[in-house]
Amino acid sequence: MTMDFLTYFILPLSILCIWILFQTLNSKHRKSGKLPPGPYPIPIVGNILELGQKPHLSLAKLSKTYGPLMYLKIGYHEMVVVSSPEMAKDILQKYDQVFSSRSVPSAAMDYEHQKHSIVWLPVENQWRKLRRICKEQMFTLPRLDASWDLRREKLQKLFEYVSQCCVNGLAVNIGDAAFITSLNLMSATLFSVELSEFNSDSSQEFKDVVWGVLESIGRPNFADYFPLLKYFDPQGLLRHIKFCFGKLFAIFDGIIDQRLKSRGIQKKNDLLEALLDLNQKPDPELSKDDIKHLLLDLFVAGADTTTGTVEWAMTELLRKPNKLLKARNELKDVVGVNGLIQESDISRLPYLQAVVKETFRFHPVAPFLVPHKANADIEINGYMVPKNAQIFVNVWAIGRDSNTWSSPNSFMPERFLDCKTDFRGQDFELIPFSAGRRICPGLPLAHRMVHLMLATLICNFEWKLEEGLNPEEIDMSEKFGLTLQKAIPLKAFPVKL
Repeated sequence: MTMDFLTYFILPLSILCIWILFQTLNSKHRKSGKLPPGPYPIPIVGNILELGQKPHLSLAKLSKTYGPLMYLKIGYHEMVVVSSPEMAKDILQKYDQVFSSRSVPSAAMDYEHQKHSIVWLPVENQWRKLRRICKEQMFTLPRLDASWDLRREKLQKLFEYVSQCCVNGLAVNIGDAAFITSLNLMSATLFSVELSEFNSDSSQEFKDVVWGVLESIGRPNFADYFPLLKYFDPQGLLRHIKFCFGKLFAIFDGIIDQRLKSRGIQKKNDLLEALLDLNQKPDPELSKDDIKHLLLDLFVAGADTTTGTVEWAMTELLRKPNKLLKARNELKDVVGVNGLIQESDISRLPYLQAVVKETFRFHPVAPFLVPHKANADIEINGYMVPKNAQIFVNVWAIGRDSNTWSSPNSFMPERFLDCKTDFRGQDFELIPFSAGRRICPGLPLAHRMVHLMLATLICNFEWKLEEGLNPEEIDMSEKFGLTLQKAIPLKAFPVKL
């Protein structure tokens, strides 16, 4: 009887009192100002029930009622959702300094990842140093031009794999093929090792681990919104991220240890060699932990986002054969039949570029980017955004906004043929890589790889769906995490041209 009384009366009453006290203290620290509009929060849980399984859809729908700057309460967290290009520009450019920090989810804190990660670190000296290293060692134009042979080799292997499937009458899992190509490109660039092969069990294992990281960090986690739940980890996300991080760090430890043993014999020309040079200085600029966490950031982001974009683009083109034919004809005119595209060809392929831009608009791989955090109370558009609020920029909603795009729910690459809108962070109606100081440092490499892989798949092959499946019947359901993937993989049979 005593236990029932504690469970059903005292415990809920205590939680309610704590919530009311927190609300009171929280409101006192704010400057006077009106919060952005939003749905009324339920005591204790707030608006968490309104997020649903696909928060990008739920919040886009709510923004139609409450506007492009919307306030929600999720547990004890405050959230502000941005759903228009104008508001995104204010957040990511005009007030960039105020919103440059991250709200770090519990899952990203395992192995103290947030203390080393270029994704989660605040904009301070360590973050600036890591950004500089990435830019100088990987993403400058001279560096990218110098590593073209590496990308050409991976594209050739992709072509050979699809050709072999063609000969054997086998369907190609487009997402897996793109992932293995991206994975091996990243691993070869980072530490001169190929980690997987086509048709190998290891590739699926790596894909599961990478997706496990993104899903654990990206999914709404009750343990973040109700700190008392962290110990219980009710969704199992913290246990899962520990497993995934452990798998990747074990790989990196082995590669780093092997490289340290062989450095005196043969020196490689890759990112790991440059990072170890900084680590081996008398006054080291980077620790071994810094190196491992940077490799994890680059590895996960580089392998997954390119894969998702290529798979969504191919899905849309297979659903609309006339657009696929238009892209193939353009490639034949520029590259020729059975030609392997060169990076210098991309600028001469306006329709292919339009397909990629339309994919970024229609299927942004990171639907909320990586959430930001307000460093101070600040007034925007007549509303007060409170200090420490999580800032979600809903680029999925921006891409489907009828005030910005005509026929926003249709895949129409043609809209970009006579449009100067670009995705490099200056046009806020199309910011798949974010903008401002937190813009993705890997954008230059991703730009090249998406166009090159897509061109390789389009130019050299026709594609047939499984017998009896019509293009309009291709499954378009999504799987939500920090990135947005196809729930049902795209499979199709290649036919050599």
